[in-house]
Amino acid sequence: MTLSARNNVFKTAITICFLCLLQCIFASIRVIPIYALMEAEIARRPDGIIHGLIGNFFEVQLLAVHWGILALVLYSFFLIVFVYYFFEKTQSPEITFVVFFAASFSFEMLRLVLPLGRIYEIPSLYYLLASRLILFARCFGIFSLFAASVVAAGFEIQRLRNAIMLIILAALVIALWVPIDTQIWDSSLNMLSAYATMFRLIETGIFFITAVSFFIATWSRGSRKFIFIGIGAILALLGRAILLSADTWVSLPAGLVLLVLGTWLICTNFHKIYMWL
Repeated sequence: MTLSARNNVFKTAITICFLCLLQCIFASIRVIPIYALMEAEIARRPDGIIHGLIGNFFEVQLLAVHWGILALVLYSFFLIVFVYYFFEKTQSPEITFVVFFAASFSFEMLRLVLPLGRIYEIPSLYYLLASRLILFARCFGIFSLFAASVVAAGFEIQRLRNAIMLIILAALVIALWVPIDTQIWDSSLNMLSAYATMFRLIETGIFFITAVSFFIATWSRGSRKFIFIGIGAILALLGRAILLSADTWVSLPAGLVLLVLGTWLICTNFHKIYMWL
């Protein structure tokens, strides 16, 4: 992929993220007043060790969930703008996948279809479609960061477009294959899907492989900056895990700090590596 074509991809991602941000802002005007009523309907909290511990000490706050979604969409938009500005003339195959990782968070605004459904008569088909799009974006995002790590470790991708299509296909197969129950949702406004435990194991495996691949790049590429990129990937993925199911105020600052700090380490160190090439 040429530098010009890659920059066009970045511009497209910025446009999509900006449209998602506008939709999130407009939806906020309608849905924020009804969260107090929805909290009485909550029957489930998010699964997982982190949220299991937090749930024992803090009550659900759907307004915190809403601000978490808005923060993710804002993060997605501004990070891609940041990357476009600093990498416009810098060729880096890994940064394309980092942008895809960031862009995937914009689709979290589709979780607002649940509170909007309390205001408008939304058919269940739209709930299902929104859930599958969210699942696709989450898989696409984590696969993209994984791809960035294996490229950094020395796996040569001759045709970047083929790699992107492979990631899209893998995420699409998962999103269309997994059963989703549109009648049950948890306190983070996520509708429940099958094989949740299996997905957590897969994400944990990708988490470790991604971090190890960046650390391997320190040896294979002869640059200590990949150590900081690997640390950044660990922080970003931890922040992601917290924010995607955050349902309390205490979760937001912790998740955001980890996510922002992690991606800052990734982007700034990639820029230092490639700006001299």
